[in-house]
Amino acid sequence: MKLNPDFYRGKKIFVTGHTGFKGTWICKILESFGAVVTGYSLTSPTDEGRRVFERSGVALGMHSVIGDICDFDRLQKAFDEAQPEIVIHLAAQPIVIESYRNPVGTYATNVMGTVNLLECVRQSDCVKSFLNVTTDKVYQNNEWAWGYRENDPLDGYDPYSNSKSCSELVTHSYQKSFFKDGSVAVSTARAGNVIGGGDFSPNRIVPDSIRAAYHDEQIEVRNPYSIRPYQHVLEPLYAYLLIAQAQYEDQRYAGWYNVGPDDCDCVTTGELTDIFCRIWGEGIQWKNVSVEGPHEAKFLKLDCSKMKSVFNWQPHWHIDIAIAKTIEWAKAWRNDEDIASLMEKQIREFMK
Repeated sequence: MKLNPDFYRGKKIFVTGHTGFKGTWICKILESFGAVVTGYSLTSPTDEGRRVFERSGVALGMHSVIGDICDFDRLQKAFDEAQPEIVIHLAAQPIVIESYRNPVGTYATNVMGTVNLLECVRQSDCVKSFLNVTTDKVYQNNEWAWGYRENDPLDGYDPYSNSKSCSELVTHSYQKSFFKDGSVAVSTARAGNVIGGGDFSPNRIVPDSIRAAYHDEQIEVRNPYSIRPYQHVLEPLYAYLLIAQAQYEDQRYAGWYNVGPDDCDCVTTGELTDIFCRIWGEGIQWKNVSVEGPHEAKFLKLDCSKMKSVFNWQPHWHIDIAIAKTIEWAKAWRNDEDIASLMEKQIREFMK
């Protein structure tokens, strides 16, 4: 099965978290498909994030509503006005370290935000397809050498990961309690670590590397031996849209899906930074600054057999290409080039 751009032409789509890294890219894709997009989100918490959203041009082709996912009344008003057929839930507090600083806010956004959105879906009669995007960190991490499967226990360790596990459970409960009759097809997608142009989040290795390169500084790597499933942002977004399309057309495709790279692209943070330095050039180097800090998993990998079996899906870009595309974007940003056109070009290249 392939993603069909024509399927989305004219479809009403409601995207939460549309001002964020993934949100900006997925709205850009949907606009290129001719979808009618409504986004609901707070503005980005960083100056760079706000400028990315502006320079992407994505707001010009959609209805952008600025609001808090925890504000049910405002969310419901935007939702009811949009009358969406498909809902893609991306809004979240996505940073592990920030979840240690602000656990209450993290749980409020990631758990009650999901409840609020599902309440809007439950009270509507327009939605046919709902997708909640969570994370690979929802699993109880035993530091196994093999990948986690969709039927493994959910029990994230830190407040971010655990709140996303809770978001999964909320979604499962709503599916069984309110949508078991098939009125709405419900899925979740658990994606691995995502990289790509436009991510300026703190305490993430690729954005940290880009910032260091901009200032001609050494890249500081705090967990060089941690293994993560890295993938370009367009990989999971393609999968999300494929799932949303498939279950809209046939409810039997609804379910829980891992979305991650092949084993060859599950690399250590040090290996990832080596590739980054090689492709960036300009003499950039990194150094190990490992210190004892809040708990973070050392080994995490996904088994994506279900996604591959059900949809005949395969990752498009391996890690070297993913980093090269990210660097292409980052250097274009540094040189004040046309970011909107570059994003459109990379989407076309990926869709080929």
